[in-house]
Amino acid sequence: MANSASWQKIFDDYNILQYDFGKSYFPLSAEQIKRSCQDFKKTAEKEVRILCKQDTRESRPLIFQQHGLFILPTRNGEYAICKGEGYIDIPPITSEVKTYNSKLDFHLDSSDVGDSEMQHLDFAYASSLIRTFMNDPTLLLTIRGRKYTPKFSFKVGGIQLEAESVQTEVDAGYEGKDKIVLIEAKNSAVENTIIRQLFYPYRQWQSITKKKVIPVFFERDAALNVYNMWQYEFSDENDYNSIRLVKSGRYTILGV
Repeated sequence: MANSASWQKIFDDYNILQYDFGKSYFPLSAEQIKRSCQDFKKTAEKEVRILCKQDTRESRPLIFQQHGLFILPTRNGEYAICKGEGYIDIPPITSEVKTYNSKLDFHLDSSDVGDSEMQHLDFAYASSLIRTFMNDPTLLLTIRGRKYTPKFSFKVGGIQLEAESVQTEVDAGYEGKDKIVLIEAKNSAVENTIIRQLFYPYRQWQSITKKKVIPVFFERDAALNVYNMWQYEFSDENDYNSIRLVKSGRYTILGV
Protein backbone atom coordinates (compact mmCIF):
# COMPACT_ATOMS: atom_id res chain seq x y z
CA MET A 1 0.00 0.00 0.00
CA ALA A 2 1.22 3.48 -0.91
CA ASN A 3 0.63 4.89 2.57
CA SER A 4 1.54 1.81 4.65
CA ALA A 5 4.88 3.37 5.62
CA SER A 6 3.11 6.48 6.92
CA TRP A 7 0.71 4.46 9.04
CA GLN A 8 3.49 2.25 10.34
CA LYS A 9 5.21 5.38 11.65
CA ILE A 10 1.96 6.71 13.16
CA PHE A 11 1.39 3.41 14.95
CA ASP A 12 4.98 3.37 16.19
CA ASP A 13 4.90 7.01 17.36
CA TYR A 14 1.78 6.54 19.49
CA ASN A 15 2.23 2.86 20.50
CA ILE A 16 -1.17 2.07 19.00
CA LEU A 17 -0.67 -1.71 18.88
CA GLN A 18 -0.17 -1.72 22.66
CA TYR A 19 -3.65 -0.26 23.12
CA ASP A 20 -6.45 -2.44 24.49
CA PHE A 21 -9.05 -2.29 21.70
CA GLY A 22 -11.32 -4.58 23.71
CA LYS A 23 -12.06 -1.66 26.04
CA SER A 24 -12.34 1.28 23.63
CA TYR A 25 -11.28 2.74 20.31
CA PHE A 26 -7.98 4.57 19.88
CA PRO A 27 -8.55 8.34 19.43
CA LEU A 28 -6.32 9.99 16.85
CA SER A 29 -6.29 13.60 15.69
CA ALA A 30 -5.37 15.13 12.36
CA GLU A 31 -2.64 17.07 14.13
CA GLN A 32 -1.08 13.86 15.41
CA ILE A 33 -1.13 12.40 11.91
CA LYS A 34 0.47 15.53 10.45
CA ARG A 35 3.16 15.54 13.14
CA SER A 36 4.10 11.92 12.47
CA CYS A 37 4.16 12.30 8.70
CA GLN A 38 5.73 15.74 8.35
CA ASP A 39 8.98 14.38 6.93
CA PHE A 40 7.40 12.32 4.16
CA LYS A 41 7.77 13.88 0.73
CA LYS A 42 4.75 12.70 -1.26
CA THR A 43 1.29 14.18 -0.75
CA ALA A 44 -0.30 10.74 -0.48
CA GLU A 45 2.09 9.92 2.38
CA LYS A 46 1.20 12.90 4.58
CA GLU A 47 -2.18 14.34 3.54
CA VAL A 48 -4.65 13.47 6.31
CA ARG A 49 -7.66 13.20 4.00
CA ILE A 50 -5.85 10.72 1.75
CA LEU A 51 -4.39 8.70 4.61
CA CYS A 52 -7.79 8.30 6.25
CA LYS A 53 -9.66 7.41 3.07
CA GLN A 54 -9.95 3.64 3.38
CA ASP A 55 -13.18 2.85 1.53
CA THR A 56 -12.60 -0.88 1.01
CA ARG A 57 -10.93 -3.62 3.02
CA GLU A 58 -8.17 -3.82 0.44
CA SER A 59 -7.46 -0.08 0.50
CA ARG A 60 -6.49 -0.18 4.17
CA PRO A 61 -2.79 0.14 4.95
CA LEU A 62 -1.04 -3.12 5.72
CA ILE A 63 -0.94 -2.62 9.48
CA PHE A 64 -4.73 -2.16 9.57
CA GLN A 65 -5.23 -5.35 7.59
CA GLN A 66 -2.83 -7.37 9.71
CA HIS A 67 -4.53 -6.43 12.98
CA GLY A 68 -8.21 -6.26 11.95
CA LEU A 69 -8.50 -2.49 12.34
CA PHE A 70 -10.36 0.27 10.51
CA ILE A 71 -10.76 4.02 10.94
CA LEU A 72 -13.84 6.20 11.40
CA PRO A 73 -14.19 9.99 11.65
CA THR A 74 -15.74 11.23 14.89
CA ARG A 75 -15.44 14.98 14.47
CA ASN A 76 -13.75 17.42 12.14
CA GLY A 77 -10.08 16.50 12.48
CA GLU A 78 -10.69 13.64 14.91
CA TYR A 79 -10.74 9.92 14.24
CA ALA A 80 -11.30 6.59 15.95
CA ILE A 81 -9.23 3.52 15.16
CA CYS A 82 -11.49 0.54 15.84
CA LYS A 83 -11.03 -3.20 15.92
CA GLY A 84 -13.59 -5.37 14.18
CA GLU A 85 -15.53 -5.49 10.95
CA GLY A 86 -15.85 -2.04 9.42
CA TYR A 87 -16.95 -3.17 5.97
CA ILE A 88 -19.82 -4.95 4.27
CA ASP A 89 -19.66 -7.23 1.26
CA ILE A 90 -21.43 -6.17 -1.90
CA PRO A 91 -22.48 -9.63 -3.08
CA PRO A 92 -22.77 -10.58 -6.74
CA ILE A 93 -26.37 -10.48 -7.93
CA THR A 94 -27.12 -13.91 -9.35
CA SER A 95 -30.69 -13.26 -10.49
CA GLU A 96 -31.41 -12.71 -14.16
CA VAL A 97 -31.14 -9.26 -15.66
CA LYS A 98 -34.59 -7.70 -15.90
CA THR A 99 -35.49 -5.58 -18.91
CA TYR A 100 -36.91 -2.27 -17.77
CA ASN A 101 -38.84 0.00 -20.12
CA SER A 102 -38.06 3.63 -19.47
CA LYS A 103 -41.05 5.77 -18.54
CA LEU A 104 -39.65 8.59 -20.67
CA ASP A 105 -41.33 9.27 -24.01
CA PHE A 106 -38.28 11.04 -25.45
CA HIS A 107 -34.56 10.36 -25.66
CA LEU A 108 -32.19 12.10 -23.23
CA ASP A 109 -29.30 13.28 -25.43
CA SER A 110 -27.40 14.41 -22.34
CA SER A 111 -27.31 10.84 -20.99
CA ASP A 112 -25.05 9.88 -23.90
CA VAL A 113 -22.34 12.37 -22.96
CA GLY A 114 -19.71 11.25 -20.45
CA ASP A 115 -19.46 8.20 -18.22
CA SER A 116 -19.79 9.31 -14.61
CA GLU A 117 -21.55 7.55 -11.77
CA MET A 118 -23.75 10.61 -11.24
CA GLN A 119 -24.79 10.63 -14.88
CA HIS A 120 -25.87 6.98 -14.77
CA LEU A 121 -27.68 7.46 -11.47
CA ASP A 122 -29.56 10.46 -12.88
CA PHE A 123 -30.54 8.45 -15.96
CA ALA A 124 -31.84 5.61 -13.78
CA TYR A 125 -33.94 8.10 -11.84
CA ALA A 126 -35.20 9.96 -14.93
CA SER A 127 -36.25 6.62 -16.42
CA SER A 128 -38.11 5.86 -13.13
CA LEU A 129 -35.99 2.77 -12.45
CA ILE A 130 -35.19 4.02 -8.93
CA ARG A 131 -38.91 4.41 -8.19
CA THR A 132 -39.62 0.96 -9.60
CA PHE A 133 -36.86 -0.76 -7.59
CA MET A 134 -38.09 0.94 -4.42
CA ASN A 135 -41.74 0.33 -5.33
CA ASP A 136 -42.53 3.98 -4.61
CA PRO A 137 -43.83 6.26 -7.39
CA THR A 138 -43.75 9.29 -5.07
CA LEU A 139 -39.94 9.52 -4.80
CA LEU A 140 -38.46 12.90 -5.72
CA LEU A 141 -34.83 13.99 -5.87
CA THR A 142 -34.36 16.24 -2.84
CA ILE A 143 -30.90 15.47 -1.41
CA ARG A 144 -27.48 15.79 -2.98
CA GLY A 145 -23.99 16.73 -1.93
CA ARG A 146 -22.18 17.32 1.35
CA LYS A 147 -23.68 17.96 4.75
CA TYR A 148 -22.60 17.64 8.38
CA THR A 149 -24.05 15.19 10.87
CA PRO A 150 -25.70 16.14 14.13
CA LYS A 151 -24.32 14.65 17.32
CA PHE A 152 -25.09 10.95 17.62
CA SER A 153 -23.76 7.90 19.43
CA PHE A 154 -23.48 4.33 18.27
CA LYS A 155 -21.73 1.04 18.91
CA VAL A 156 -19.07 -0.72 16.87
CA GLY A 157 -18.43 -4.27 18.02
CA GLY A 158 -19.83 -3.39 21.46
CA ILE A 159 -17.65 -0.28 21.82
CA GLN A 160 -19.46 3.04 22.23
CA LEU A 161 -18.53 5.91 19.90
CA GLU A 162 -19.83 9.43 19.51
CA ALA A 163 -19.75 11.48 16.32
CA GLU A 164 -20.60 15.12 15.64
CA SER A 165 -20.27 17.45 12.65
CA VAL A 166 -18.76 14.77 10.45
CA GLN A 167 -18.99 15.60 6.76
CA THR A 168 -21.15 13.18 4.81
CA GLU A 169 -21.95 12.99 1.13
CA VAL A 170 -24.70 11.11 -0.67
CA ASP A 171 -24.75 10.81 -4.42
CA ALA A 172 -28.52 11.25 -4.42
CA GLY A 173 -31.37 11.21 -1.93
CA TYR A 174 -35.03 10.76 -2.82
CA GLU A 175 -37.97 11.60 -0.59
CA GLY A 176 -41.43 10.11 -0.94
CA LYS A 177 -44.58 10.14 1.15
CA ASP A 178 -43.28 7.68 3.70
CA LYS A 179 -39.59 7.09 3.03
CA ILE A 180 -36.25 8.69 2.19
CA VAL A 181 -33.87 6.72 -0.02
CA LEU A 182 -30.15 7.51 0.19
CA ILE A 183 -27.93 6.21 -2.60
CA GLU A 184 -24.21 5.54 -2.63
CA ALA A 185 -23.23 5.13 -6.31
CA LYS A 186 -20.19 3.58 -7.97
CA ASN A 187 -19.23 3.50 -11.62
CA SER A 188 -17.20 0.31 -11.35
CA ALA A 189 -17.55 -3.00 -9.57
CA VAL A 190 -16.51 -3.24 -5.92
CA GLU A 191 -16.65 -6.31 -3.71
CA ASN A 192 -17.04 -4.46 -0.42
CA THR A 193 -17.45 -0.96 0.99
CA ILE A 194 -16.98 0.71 4.35
CA ILE A 195 -20.27 0.70 6.28
CA ARG A 196 -19.70 4.32 7.25
CA GLN A 197 -20.69 5.50 3.75
CA LEU A 198 -24.17 4.13 4.36
CA PHE A 199 -24.44 4.45 8.15
CA TYR A 200 -23.50 8.11 8.72
CA PRO A 201 -25.98 9.57 6.17
CA TYR A 202 -28.60 7.13 7.46
CA ARG A 203 -28.17 8.38 11.04
CA GLN A 204 -28.06 11.99 9.86
CA TRP A 205 -31.42 11.83 8.09
CA GLN A 206 -33.08 9.46 10.55
CA SER A 207 -32.52 12.10 13.22
CA ILE A 208 -34.63 14.71 11.39
CA THR A 209 -37.50 12.69 9.94
CA LYS A 210 -40.06 10.15 11.09
CA LYS A 211 -40.06 8.60 7.64
CA LYS A 212 -38.16 5.37 7.05
CA VAL A 213 -34.62 6.04 5.82
CA ILE A 214 -33.33 3.43 3.39
CA PRO A 215 -29.69 3.12 2.25
CA VAL A 216 -29.11 1.79 -1.27
CA PHE A 217 -25.90 0.88 -3.07
CA PHE A 218 -25.95 1.54 -6.83
CA GLU A 219 -23.54 0.40 -9.49
CA ARG A 220 -23.50 0.46 -13.28
CA ASP A 221 -21.84 -2.44 -15.04
CA ALA A 222 -20.39 -0.67 -18.07
CA ALA A 223 -19.43 -3.87 -19.88
CA LEU A 224 -23.02 -5.15 -19.89
CA ASN A 225 -24.78 -1.77 -19.61
CA VAL A 226 -26.59 -3.15 -16.58
CA TYR A 227 -27.75 -1.23 -13.51
CA ASN A 228 -27.25 -3.06 -10.22
CA MET A 229 -28.91 -2.06 -6.95
CA TRP A 230 -28.72 -3.37 -3.38
CA GLN A 231 -31.14 -2.21 -0.68
CA TYR A 232 -29.86 -2.37 2.89
CA GLU A 233 -31.26 -1.70 6.33
CA PHE A 234 -29.96 -1.27 9.87
CA SER A 235 -31.94 -3.41 12.29
CA ASP A 236 -30.63 -1.28 15.18
CA GLU A 237 -29.93 2.38 14.36
CA ASN A 238 -27.46 2.51 17.26
CA ASP A 239 -25.40 -0.45 16.00
CA TYR A 240 -22.95 0.16 13.16
CA ASN A 241 -22.74 -3.58 12.46
CA SER A 242 -26.49 -4.26 12.32
CA ILE A 243 -26.58 -3.69 8.56
CA ARG A 244 -28.17 -6.38 6.40
CA LEU A 245 -29.14 -6.81 2.77
CA VAL A 246 -32.87 -6.56 2.07
CA LYS A 247 -33.01 -7.11 -1.68
CA SER A 248 -31.08 -6.58 -4.89
CA GLY A 249 -31.77 -6.39 -8.61
CA ARG A 250 -30.15 -6.15 -12.04
CA TYR A 251 -31.70 -4.14 -14.82
CA THR A 252 -31.10 -3.06 -18.37
CA ILE A 253 -32.98 0.05 -19.43
CA LEU A 254 -34.74 0.21 -22.76
CA GLY A 255 -35.22 3.82 -23.86
CA VAL A 256 -36.47 5.65 -26.91
